[in-house]
Amino acid sequence: MKDTTDDVRRRAAAIEVAVFDVDGVMTDGKLYLHGHGEESKTMHVHDGLGIQRLQAAGVAVAAISGRPSPAVAARLHALGVDYIYLDSHDKQMDFEALLAELELTPERAAVMGDDLPDLGLMRRAGLAMAVADAVPDVREAAHWISDCKGGEGAVRQACELIIAARNAH
Repeated sequence: MKDTTDDVRRRAAAIEVAVFDVDGVMTDGKLYLHGHGEESKTMHVHDGLGIQRLQAAGVAVAAISGRPSPAVAARLHALGVDYIYLDSHDKQMDFEALLAELELTPERAAVMGDDLPDLGLMRRAGLAMAVADAVPDVREAAHWISDCKGGEGAVRQACELIIAARNAH
């Protein structure tokens, strides 16, 4: 894990919305293909509890993904995620719309990504986070890197980081 510096803790303490990519962050990034073209994905229950704990701490949670998935939508709804952008054709536009709806500046947003389509959001966010198996450019852009891979607890670690920083201030 990239060290949790004072700068990271300061950034995390200011967060009011956490935005997570789905494929490769909330999931392991693999697509499991079935006989008639259906696909399935896996999500870690630890991440789900982290999301619920973060929401209970007063932080809004959003998911932005370039892919549609009824299963992901159902899981996110079950977790109480209010801001879900699936099949996004412009992640940056959806991110800006989210900030406008919540009346927040980018400094109040955390973004966790794993691949190049997430870079624009990460560069605008007050706290940019990456999963352990993110591509090099995403790791380089991150203020903080989880020691967990996507779909294996990285979201939980990110949530706990923000909760701890907010509780310390």
